[in-house]
Amino acid sequence: MAEQFTDEEQKVLSRFFTNLDKPVFALRNLPEVVKGALFSRYSRSSKSLRRVLMDEFINAPETGFKEIVNFDTEKGGNELVAIKKAEEFYDRVLVGYGDDSVAELAGAHIAVENVSNIATKILQDGRIGLSPLEKSTRYVYFDQKINDHYLYYEEPVLMASEFANLYKKTMERLFDTYSKLIPEVSKQVMEKFPIKEGVSERAYRSTIRAKTCDILRGLLPAATLTNTGIFGNGRAFEYLLTKMYASPLTEVKVLAGSMNEELGKVIPSFVKRANDKYGQAQQEFFSETRKAVEEVTKETLAEGILEPASSVRLVDFEVNHVAEIKAVTAILYSASYLSMENIRNKALKMTADQRKKIIDEYCIRRKNRRHKPGRAFENIYYTFDILGNYGLFRDLHRHRILTQERQYLSTRHGFDTPKELVEFELDDEFEACMEAANTVYKEIAKTYPKEAQYLVPLAYKLRWYMTLNLREAYHFCELRAMVQGHIDYRKIAQEIYLEIKKVHPVLGEHMKFVDMSESELERLESEKKIDKKLEEISKKYGS
Repeated sequence: MAEQFTDEEQKVLSRFFTNLDKPVFALRNLPEVVKGALFSRYSRSSKSLRRVLMDEFINAPETGFKEIVNFDTEKGGNELVAIKKAEEFYDRVLVGYGDDSVAELAGAHIAVENVSNIATKILQDGRIGLSPLEKSTRYVYFDQKINDHYLYYEEPVLMASEFANLYKKTMERLFDTYSKLIPEVSKQVMEKFPIKEGVSERAYRSTIRAKTCDILRGLLPAATLTNTGIFGNGRAFEYLLTKMYASPLTEVKVLAGSMNEELGKVIPSFVKRANDKYGQAQQEFFSETRKAVEEVTKETLAEGILEPASSVRLVDFEVNHVAEIKAVTAILYSASYLSMENIRNKALKMTADQRKKIIDEYCIRRKNRRHKPGRAFENIYYTFDILGNYGLFRDLHRHRILTQERQYLSTRHGFDTPKELVEFELDDEFEACMEAANTVYKEIAKTYPKEAQYLVPLAYKLRWYMTLNLREAYHFCELRAMVQGHIDYRKIAQEIYLEIKKVHPVLGEHMKFVDMSESELERLESEKKIDKKLEEISKKYGS
């Protein structure tokens, strides 16, 4: 489904992308500020990245794009020669110094389009050295068709099997229902929340659209095609590509090859080992280890009845006074010249009130959630076993300063029905789709358990665990509990906060910017703030 560009557009765009006819491509000849703005707009648009650049940057005089990049459409430009020279230079540096950390000093932006939600989570698994952004299910409707075909991934193993027609039929039903319910849900949301005085038409429309998307996103299957952009350094990309090559999923392995090819055009020295003899040895290590763990799991754990579970369960933490002693020791250490052992011995002899006073002094001056507690809180850890729908997992997956590990996506744990669909009396149709997907999933999973994941709608639940330190917990809970967030992940953040406060009341006491309120029109206040910012920009730069 290569996008078509006119000859003139191709002449212009060829300067900024490594190709114009493939779904995977890297960016070049663009300043960092433009790349950041471009990816930000991309996440809220149904257009391809190249089309966004053409329509909303190059062809929009008010952006000042031509002046920013010193771009002349008549002259064009190409930096392939410069890249070749740079590759030779870096090869010499790597040989001379033998230090792979050099690869962390060169980065690239890459766009991956028309990729499934299964693959995007694998692309975004890297926590260090990669910064991903993805097309949002909250701001973009996924009801488009190309050549009378909804945008979902046709998994090649399944397409070559006896399940091909069943797979496509299930996809069509999910997308048909999603598309059909958009106007009905939007209408009922507007009737329930009519526009109020002082709210702009722009803010109201954006809020209603976000609410409609939030309610219906559970119908979208994991095979839904989306776009993602990633900025990263060479070392991180090399590691990501090596892991992708070792994936059991065809889509991910093919993507690895495409990304390797395009990144090789902009940072060739830093990604060439992903699939050379060293990379292939590492791929084998990843692949064989995964298979061995799956096998030993079958031998060790008999498949039984899945027990009922709460959405958040704290499964590992330290006894309260031990956690406080750790925190106090670390707090005092940075302002002292004593050894840690000496300080810890003194902390062991403190009363609870004495420990509390030190912890209070460390945190009491926080005025908002951006005033993060210091690194002393990185010494206290928690592990949570979480059961939540795939949609909310996608939202929380982007947090990097923690450890997350998920199970395979399935229909085993049931699904969440949005309360608004019950209120609007549209839940029967929604749940009928969920049951149909469940039936087909179970049939296909008997033969193709990994490929069957593509069938699972975002409303279905999966398990994953999160291990995070107290400092990250402050950031996570206070950010994800904000009123403009999706209600599903807000509840997870609120429950994590309550669990921490229960076991460590003194340490959790200063996590005071966790919003425990309920809101039914989540985005409205944020959209009103955007209106104010737009006014300020208009005054500063003109309309």
